Amino acid sequence: MTTLAQISIAGALTTLAPNGLPFRFTAYDGSATGPDDAAIHLHLATERGLSYILTAPGDLGLVRAYVMGDLEITGVHPANPYELMRMLLTELHFERPSPAEALRIVRGLGWSHLKPPPPPPQEQLPRWRRIFEGLLHSRGRDKTAIQHHYDVKNQFYSYILGPSMTYTCAVFPTPDTTLEQAQYEKYDLIARKLDLKPGMRLLDIGCGWGGMLRHAAREYGVHALGVTLAAEQAEWAAEAIKRENLEHLCEVRHLDYRDVPERDFDAISSMGMTEHIGVRSYPAYFAFHLDHLRPGGRLLNHWITRPDNRPRATGPFIDRYIFPDGELTGSGHLITQAENAGFEIRHTENLREHYALTLTHWSQNLQTHWDKAVAEVGPATAKIWALYLAAGRVSFDRNTTQLHQLLAVKLDPQANAHFPLRPTWAS
Repeated sequence: MTTLAQISIAGALTTLAPNGLPFRFTAYDGSATGPDDAAIHLHLATERGLSYILTAPGDLGLVRAYVMGDLEITGVHPANPYELMRMLLTELHFERPSPAEALRIVRGLGWSHLKPPPPPPQEQLPRWRRIFEGLLHSRGRDKTAIQHHYDVKNQFYSYILGPSMTYTCAVFPTPDTTLEQAQYEKYDLIARKLDLKPGMRLLDIGCGWGGMLRHAAREYGVHALGVTLAAEQAEWAAEAIKRENLEHLCEVRHLDYRDVPERDFDAISSMGMTEHIGVRSYPAYFAFHLDHLRPGGRLLNHWITRPDNRPRATGPFIDRYIFPDGELTGSGHLITQAENAGFEIRHTENLREHYALTLTHWSQNLQTHWDKAVAEVGPATAKIWALYLAAGRVSFDRNTTQLHQLLAVKLDPQANAHFPLRPTWAS
């Protein structure tokens, strides 16, 4: 039996991961474990880092220690830690210790480490403590959650997204397609699915930096209205519309989509929006769409999904740092809610591999502009985003998450979908 005084940090880690580590680990107490020749090296540099890990087991404690500089990583670029995230999520297997073993480890490492250090300032409160911001998915709380993620800095987003400023999954006709070409193809695929024609009216919900608005207006002569809860996005989109001389066709509003007064749109597009509204809000969400479309009007919903329809909680890293109050479910649940609202489903497709490619490009962009990104938002925020992009890519690679496009139509009173016998777009 190992005595209390002999327990080291690396020894405790080895106890929890008896199958070994895929990377080298060292700690400030001089202990080490993992392959000597491993390409990736993690170094726990401070006692505060140990306190982060012990008081928030799992990804949250590791993220806190890394963001605050207490956990150092070498062997991967800080902008693109994909290989490390892949190892952590696919090759590292922890065994839950028995209560007696957990007590022995904590005693050996020191009770003083069970006092939680202050979390990084970028971290949001746990979901149950956000009640002061309003009830879950109330208008005020939704606005706060959206602003946390999207009102970072437009310049910082440009370092990741590239010239298109498009923050949704691209569509790659071939693996060699550039990111800009793939984002253009995504917008055009949506336009073709919606069967846009000159003079039509399009509503784009959660319009981001206005890419779909400008594409629909520029390429199809459509009158497009976009709404977003992110003030910086709305400002940037309005300026982009002016730069392209599209004011006569495009308008963007800093507005909750539920407050759009116009009706009888020919088409509605919604990209990356459903993840934010909450599963319980789906009936009202689709009721809004149905109410705002003309008979025969089409809805294109583009959103991140899970590979099944079983309910599960969002992980603490994503909920506290990336998408506060975000919720995912399977495509089947959303299709059911759309049908229950009165839509007829005409087409759906899974673009999972395309999102993995999109995230690969975004990580490469961030790596190219890493120094500028750090100067813009600080090293902690830049590291959070790098982790998020890498973990997202692993998730799509492993089929933990998917990306679906759903095309639905509002039937006219005679149940006419105003839809051709065969699709007119090339998917």
